[in-house]
Amino acid sequence: MRFDYLQPKTVEEAISLLSKFDGKAKVIAGGTDLLVQIRNKAIKSERVVDIGSIPGLDYINYDEKRGLSIGALTTIRTLETSSEIQRRYPVICRAASQLGSVAIRNMATIGGNLCNAAPSAENAPALIGLSATCKIVGPGGQRVVPLEEFFIGPGSTVLKKGELLIEIQVPVPLPHTRGAYLKHGIRGTIELAIVGVATILTLAPRARVCRDIRVVLGAVAPIPMRARKAEKVLRGKKIDEALMNEAAEAASREARPITDVRATAEYRREMVGVFTRRAIREALA
Repeated sequence: MRFDYLQPKTVEEAISLLSKFDGKAKVIAGGTDLLVQIRNKAIKSERVVDIGSIPGLDYINYDEKRGLSIGALTTIRTLETSSEIQRRYPVICRAASQLGSVAIRNMATIGGNLCNAAPSAENAPALIGLSATCKIVGPGGQRVVPLEEFFIGPGSTVLKKGELLIEIQVPVPLPHTRGAYLKHGIRGTIELAIVGVATILTLAPRARVCRDIRVVLGAVAPIPMRARKAEKVLRGKKIDEALMNEAAEAASREARPITDVRATAEYRREMVGVFTRRAIREALA
């Protein structure tokens, strides 16, 4: 398929191009998703706007009050290997390490991974669990959207005409907060997740009482989703094996999986329970 290739040098230029072509241009960063979709004729685009050369969008910054800021062009491999993130948000590193091969992680960007809006996106569940937000810029200025509200369907986000995701912001976690991300795939990290589960757990300092918890499921609904009934089972209670089983069953019931070439809906639902239980246990450990 032939298309016009455009390479803006600034965010403003990229916004201008996207606005001018009114939905008939696709944004490319690392290209690990878009180029495959174009090659497989899954999508058609008359123009491709490559933002990969725009300076200043590849960074990881941490502030004791504001928390973590990640530029949209930061590669998944950079997230995986960042000592700053490993020290303060290790679950982000764990999730990043589950995306494809090292070669793919060296090219794929966090902004591209999220904007591709695949229900199976490895990085979304952990970031949603950490209450991440998205900084978006466009013709109308700047806005911030909770990542939990960023996805509206498979391959679809809240981005409007001419808008770009430029930064992901993660607040400072509460003390005694731990996280876990587990991915289930037949061939491990190389393929898309059949089921992904992130748990972000905050405990009371001297007991195993759950002050707060987020359970976020991937690949088992049209968008990454909070398992709120599972969270309610655990919140405010001392976690034991029986409660973990109850929460896992609640998450399994909440999931909305489909049957496709990789797994049946019934299998996915069963694995949601298995991996939710494991993720809670890992966060506790």
